[in-house]
Amino acid sequence: MNNQMKAGLVHLYCGEGKGKTTASMGLIARALGHQYRVLLVQFLKDGNSGELVSLRRLPGFDVLAGQITGKFSIAMTSEEKEATRALHLSFFHDAIKRVEEAQVDMLVLDEVLGAIECNMMDENELLAFLDARPPSLEVVLTGRHATTQVMARADYISRIECVRHPYERGVLARAGIEY
Repeated sequence: MNNQMKAGLVHLYCGEGKGKTTASMGLIARALGHQYRVLLVQFLKDGNSGELVSLRRLPGFDVLAGQITGKFSIAMTSEEKEATRALHLSFFHDAIKRVEEAQVDMLVLDEVLGAIECNMMDENELLAFLDARPPSLEVVLTGRHATTQVMARADYISRIECVRHPYERGVLARAGIEY
């Protein structure tokens, strides 16, 4: 979809609650239904969640995701952290290139805030991109903690609050629900 005549806005889904990625996936499905070209970049995730199985079948959708290791960042060695950071930066730079080449109408940076928080992504690079992005590009950011600099650039801010979660009772993540 050629969106040169529309103003692209920045969406921010943040907070401690479950549903930030889920909300962004719903927005992706809606955009694809209107022939947007959507690129999803997933940070700190392997790209194998259930919703991606469905979305990959739709025209106009692409995803950049993958992990060096299945470990959480706090359990990674310094070498694994550096390799993960390099992988994430390569995904981000590839996304910027595609945006600059007008291949993307909506860019979703899933868990980019978490990647920034654990030093797997450079916040200054994100901020510079947001400031220089094409005016028609729709951008979606997710993650728990948004800095004031990121929030200042968002047009939509949705804070997802955790009131209760089954994990507190020992229920682990379930296929088809949490991933």
